[in-house]
Amino acid sequence: MRCPAYRTTRPAGRLIAAGRRRRTSVHDIAVARNSWRSGLDRSQWRSLIAANLGWLFDGFETYALILTASTVLHRLAPGVPAGSLAFLTGATIAVTLLGWGMGGILGGVFADYFGRRRTLITAIVLYAAFTGLSALSWSWESFLVLRFITGFALGSEWGTGTSLVAEMWPSNARAKAAGLMQCGLGLGFFIASACWFFIAPLGPDSWRLMYLVGVLPALFALWLRRSVPESEQWTKAHRHRAELRERGPEQLTDSEQAYTRLTLRQIFHDPKLRRLTILGSIMSLVTTLGWWGISTWVPLYVSDVAVKAGHSASSWASLAGMIYNIGAIAGYVSFGFLADRYGRKPTVLLYFAASLVLTPVLFLWTHDLRLIVVVLVVNGFFTLGQYTWMPVWLPEFYPTHLRATGSAFVFNAARFVAFLGPLLSGAIISKLGGYGIAATVVGLIYIVGLVTAPFCPETRGRPLPE
Repeated sequence: MRCPAYRTTRPAGRLIAAGRRRRTSVHDIAVARNSWRSGLDRSQWRSLIAANLGWLFDGFETYALILTASTVLHRLAPGVPAGSLAFLTGATIAVTLLGWGMGGILGGVFADYFGRRRTLITAIVLYAAFTGLSALSWSWESFLVLRFITGFALGSEWGTGTSLVAEMWPSNARAKAAGLMQCGLGLGFFIASACWFFIAPLGPDSWRLMYLVGVLPALFALWLRRSVPESEQWTKAHRHRAELRERGPEQLTDSEQAYTRLTLRQIFHDPKLRRLTILGSIMSLVTTLGWWGISTWVPLYVSDVAVKAGHSASSWASLAGMIYNIGAIAGYVSFGFLADRYGRKPTVLLYFAASLVLTPVLFLWTHDLRLIVVVLVVNGFFTLGQYTWMPVWLPEFYPTHLRATGSAFVFNAARFVAFLGPLLSGAIISKLGGYGIAATVVGLIYIVGLVTAPFCPETRGRPLPE
């Protein structure tokens, strides 16, 4: 015969245990929701803000060129035939890309030897200065020269900011921070579109005001210098490299000699790093050529559709840029969260596949302005949002003393080939007289990304290589 007390205490015990499980479950859910933000200090948030704002200014400057290029050509090269306008616009963008590629690679090397913060400040001051000087251009040739120098300075910022954020943020929040950093590009694009919406009606030389606005980032460098600390990981790596060099090459082991070897040489000398650099560069080419060869024509395509519908070309070009970048900002941020949840590789494949499909959907099959607004948001989410794979994945490929060099090389070297995208698209548009075929042909590059990404290692949850 069972004791009555036994019968009464057992359910009570179950209730207590159930209550504990319920409380534990609620606590675990709360921790899971907030854990990526817990434990973060001011220096980490400041590093993210600095990288985000630096990339925002880059985005503003870049999209200002896209929005104003045809207007600049009309003013500085008035005798250009209408059929050559698209090609010369592509050439102007291509020159900026070439400067960006060269400056980006050298900026990454500079950041590995002289520090993340110092390189970031230098890059911001230089591109602010030469953006302002672009407003004073007196001919198309002078504008091209200033665009090349501006692109050179622009390229130095990304790899530096990416390395700074990756090294200062913990592994459970690193991808999310990278997405938040990368969304600065979309914010810059959006702000540039909004500015052009109000500045464009001011007259034929209103484009000069857009470049004068680009001087403002120089003020940000003052805050950056005083508020953002240097990466501790880079400081340790820099100190270790200096100690090894003091010993002399004859006293160093092979691994120690690799540590002191020129960073740009080392990422190709080491077989594992060479493989990762090649794979990353191919995917970077896909993303970069796809965007510069396709998405740069979005404002012109939408304005062309708007004119046929009896609307203002300049207003709809600006609106298209803003709408497109609303989707892009969501895509940048979402990529980081998806990459932490499902992994780097599946997320990259999703973005490449969606971009492949959405390119002809926008340029070939969508001709109603109301529907274009919807497609622009979704297209921007994937075609621009996919850029986040680089600040998420690339810092996890390279050790600290090579991180800025490796990341910057992969991100920027693609521009030496990607500059052909605007030229190819411009040539196709000039010959065939439409944006749809040109965008669809260049958009086939996303197939290369779908083939390449599976060969890269999955790094979700792993600490940064030392």
